[in-house]
Amino acid sequence: MEITEFVETLRLDGGLLADAAEEAGPDASIPACPDWRMRDLVRHVGRVHRWAAQIVTQGVQQPGRPAEAPELSDDELVGWLREGHHHLVLALHNAPRDLAAWSMWPAASPLAFWARRQAHETSVHRVDAQQALGAALTPLPAAFAADGVDELLTGVHSLDRSRLRTDLPRTLRVRAGDAPGADWTVHLSEARPRVVRTPADAVADGPQPAQPADCTIEGPAEELYLTLWNRLPGDTLTITGDKALVELWREHGGV
Repeated sequence: MEITEFVETLRLDGGLLADAAEEAGPDASIPACPDWRMRDLVRHVGRVHRWAAQIVTQGVQQPGRPAEAPELSDDELVGWLREGHHHLVLALHNAPRDLAAWSMWPAASPLAFWARRQAHETSVHRVDAQQALGAALTPLPAAFAADGVDELLTGVHSLDRSRLRTDLPRTLRVRAGDAPGADWTVHLSEARPRVVRTPADAVADGPQPAQPADCTIEGPAEELYLTLWNRLPGDTLTITGDKALVELWREHGGV
């Protein structure tokens, strides 16, 4: 996906998140984060948006953490969220393509990293807000959802802090049937996961890993995305093989 597509998704989903937060109210509980109320979700997203905007606008070169949210009343929180979201969208839109800045893992460019990361960060938390409201979830395009699966597998779980580990080597295959090339094999061990993308031109009877996986999870890209982020139960996904790996993911793979 292009940087402009990520920024546009960020713009749209940030607005939907704020709308849902405003309608649900600050005390609404967040289903995927039982310890959180809506005010906690709003503070988290507002902090992250301002942090990312600072990195992009100032070309921050060193790792850091988002600043604490200011002391605001419940009535002020959604406006504060909208303001930070607006500044982030502008920062990414106006940033030079050759931006030099720190990123969490290797990417095509720092600008591409932050546009992608913040688009997915915001989309997942928009789902949180809509679920708290009890509203229907705004659909995600298959290409964006498949990209989010890729980011989660090859980015988030490339970090040493990933808890997706097994005592004995195992393989988990993840495949989205509605997005070309959306096929990954996750090699699990005591080390951090190693993810291999199945080449898009490996066609036979459909893309296949070199060796059968111990467990395969297949379904539409959007449902895979939200299931792997632990926002949906994944009841309609097709799961074959060792379902213990699905439980491993539910306990340690989501974020």
